[in-house]
Amino acid sequence: MTHGFSSLPETNDPLAARVYIALRADLMAGRYEPGRRLGEERLAGNYGISRTPVREALSRLTADGLVAREADGLYPYRPRIDQLNDLYEVRLTLELRGLARAAADPGTAHDPDLLGPELDRWYALRRTPPRPDAGFVDADEHYHLTLLAASGNRELAEALEAVNNRIRPARMFDYFTDERMATTIAEHIGIAEGALDGRYEEATKILTRHIETSRSIVVTRAEAALSWAPFANAVRP
Repeated sequence: MTHGFSSLPETNDPLAARVYIALRADLMAGRYEPGRRLGEERLAGNYGISRTPVREALSRLTADGLVAREADGLYPYRPRIDQLNDLYEVRLTLELRGLARAAADPGTAHDPDLLGPELDRWYALRRTPPRPDAGFVDADEHYHLTLLAASGNRELAEALEAVNNRIRPARMFDYFTDERMATTIAEHIGIAEGALDGRYEEATKILTRHIETSRSIVVTRAEAALSWAPFANAVRP
C-alpha cells in the first residue's frame, strides 16, 4: 500500500519545508481565491522569502493534489462537491463490507496480526495526541486500509486505496481542531477493538458515524473554500 502524505515534507531545505506547511495550511483554510493563479512572485512576497523554496513547495503541493496545474499556471485545488459525496458513498460501502463479511463468517474474522499492531499505534496516539494538521490524513488512510485488509479481502483494500487517491486533498479539510483529532483517535480505537472482539454491530455503528461525520465536515469546508469564505484573515496579495 502506498500513501501520499507524511507529517513532514520530503525536502532537504528547511525553508521550503516551512513554506510548504504554511502554504498548505493557508490553502486548506481557504485563504487563497480558487480562481486566482498562485504566482511564485506573489507567494514569495506573502511569506517573505525567495521564489526557490516557493517553487519547491508548490511542486510538492501539486503532487499532493492541493494545487492544480492548468494551461496558464497553478491554481488552488477546487473540489467538486457532488463528486465528493459520491466517492464518500463508495468509501462507506467498501469499509462496511469488510466488517459485514467478517460478521457473516467467523472463519473470516479480522486478522489480529495485521490489526493488532495498528490498534497499538492508535493507543499511543491517544496517550500523546498530535496537534491538528492536514498531514494527519496519511495516518488515517493507513488505519482504514489496514482495517479493510485485515478483514481477509485485500481487493477491497485496493479498491479503497483508489477511492482515497481521488478524495485525499479534500479529506485534509477534516483535521482542523483538537476535538476532531481526539474524536478520530477514539473512534479508530473503538472500531478496531470491536472488530478484534467480534462485536461487529457496535463496530459498524461507530464506523458509519465516523465516515458520515468526516463527509459532512469535508463537504462543508470544501464549499467554504470554493466560495473563498476564509476561516481566518485572508492572505493579502
